[in-house]
Amino acid sequence: MSEWVLEARRLCKSYREGNATLTVLRDITFEVAAGERIAIVGASGSGKSTLLHLLGGLDQPDRGEVSIRGRDVARMPERERSKLRNETLGFVYQLHHLLQEFTALENVALPLLLRRRVPRDRVRQLARERLREVGLEARSAHRPSELSGGERQRVAIARALVTNPALLLADEPTGNLDPHTGEGIYELLLDLNARHGTAVIVVTHEHALAAQMHRRYRLDEGVLVPL
Repeated sequence: MSEWVLEARRLCKSYREGNATLTVLRDITFEVAAGERIAIVGASGSGKSTLLHLLGGLDQPDRGEVSIRGRDVARMPERERSKLRNETLGFVYQLHHLLQEFTALENVALPLLLRRRVPRDRVRQLARERLREVGLEARSAHRPSELSGGERQRVAIARALVTNPALLLADEPTGNLDPHTGEGIYELLLDLNARHGTAVIVVTHEHALAAQMHRRYRLDEGVLVPL
């Protein structure tokens, strides 16, 4: 097995806009070790979210490859790729993407339920433990509409971590929150990283959050520049 949780090699991505070709990413290469924290900053529209989608196997590069735990994501059938994402990666977005008809506990449990091999009582136990870690065990029976913005994002983080992933991909996780609530969210991310050894790649405009990462990059005209 590879020593790296994730390896990106010469990733390139372009889009067609009418008769023109817009190059978003150019020869992106880097690795992520277990427990490492990495920040990616850059202007809006610079391709940060596109890069995160490629790293998570949610989109395919025009050229280059992404390997997760030594396995080339692009060479996998979609079913196997989905299984690898479920077992190895956690995702947190600017919008929490919680299911409105489900309780906080049910939302957190979903990734484990998709595996269909974990007993339901164990799933509920693990989901409740994650909610406890993010300070929301008492809100486990509440639906998203009954939670504040910060609480919804905490539920989304608990859901991302319930499978004990090797790598968490976070896309502007504090972007829709006020500064005080946002600070609480990234303190939570740092605490969970330290406690569980989960590697973190975070796309952020928050300089205070980026400053606490082990490595920082700026995405500039499709090129990843170390800071």
